[in-house]
Amino acid sequence: MAITKQSIEYVAHLSRIDLSPEELEKFSGQLAQIVAFIDKLKQLDVEHVSPTSHILPIQNVLRQDVPGQSLPVAQVLADAPKQQDNLFAVPKIID
Repeated sequence: MAITKQSIEYVAHLSRIDLSPEELEKFSGQLAQIVAFIDKLKQLDVEHVSPTSHILPIQNVLRQDVPGQSLPVAQVLADAPKQQDNLFAVPKIID
């Protein structure tokens, strides 16, 4: 898969990130290297390797999910820049 500057610009636009020409050049090169490495990994024979999410046999330590007291709405919204009808008000970001 070829990584072009246009594809980097497109993803940056979707992410609402402004990239300078230097950053665009740098990131397109880095992403091309990452994709080339992934293509190398695809060539490996992993048929007899069991899927894993971690190389060490560890387990998460989980606590009981016990309901507790919620914070009062007024306290939660006290530091909110904008609020409306006891909810956080955020600007619309969809064009």
